[in-house]
Amino acid sequence: MSTKSKVIKVFIYIFLVLLALIYLVPLIWVVITSLKDDAVLMISPWALPDRPMFENYEFAWTMGNLGKATLNSFIVCSITLVLSMLFGSMAAYAIAILRWKLSKLTMTYFLIGMMIPVHCVLIPLFIQFSKIGLSNTLLGIIIPYITFSLPITIYILVGFFAGIPRELFEAACIDGCSVYRMFTHVALPLAKTGFMVTGLMSFVANWNELLLAMVFISKEAKKTLPVSLTKFVGPYNTNYCQMFAAIVLAIIPTVVVYCCFSNNIVDGLTQKFKQFINIADRRTHRKRLQMADDLW
Repeated sequence: MSTKSKVIKVFIYIFLVLLALIYLVPLIWVVITSLKDDAVLMISPWALPDRPMFENYEFAWTMGNLGKATLNSFIVCSITLVLSMLFGSMAAYAIAILRWKLSKLTMTYFLIGMMIPVHCVLIPLFIQFSKIGLSNTLLGIIIPYITFSLPITIYILVGFFAGIPRELFEAACIDGCSVYRMFTHVALPLAKTGFMVTGLMSFVANWNELLLAMVFISKEAKKTLPVSLTKFVGPYNTNYCQMFAAIVLAIIPTVVVYCCFSNNIVDGLTQKFKQFINIADRRTHRKRLQMADDLW
């Protein structure tokens, strides 16, 4: 390895360490602060607690009604995840593999959906859902969550389906497989890592979503976890340590989900990057062949 390569490698490691610290230091500070008292926090915000106050977690769990809120968030995110993956995978398969006349136009339509901010449709959705009785219901936020999760799900899965060699589908077709069986027996198993990536992104985004849930739900029994966290911020007083304890409890499920599927997620992201590299290499090879033909 040359000296230049070693220097570049050292700078890469330094950059990665700094990036890890940027993410980890605030999280560690939140965990430490959640074990303090508000008076100690104001005096020495960076000091370690003399006596860990685990009662902050008990207070946050009971007073914030986090148990019911966590259950509501889990129900909403699970249903949204399953339905968005189901509809998104079928749409992505049709766009990437079947290649019908309007496939590119359909892909553009879904990409436009990624560019529309949720604030633009918030008031019209609230008015319409209030008229049909969907306000203050979990279904009233599941439907918008699915709608806003579909574009990114389709966009990512189209790339994974397009990376599957077409020879596999041609061989399956010759053996008598129908379009639906090719989808269930060929496309879905080979795009498993893509489902892991899109599933995690959809689950985390909907788990942390606040605006729609706060506007559409006002009943205490229907509130999701992010909305329940706002109880700790009052107009005159804020219990910071209890609030940080509630935040720690709120992020535990997403951390557990990521730890369980981290290997598959990394493989999926690596595979996606390799697909982009292969596409770029093929385009470069075609240009070189075309230049050679022009010279001849």
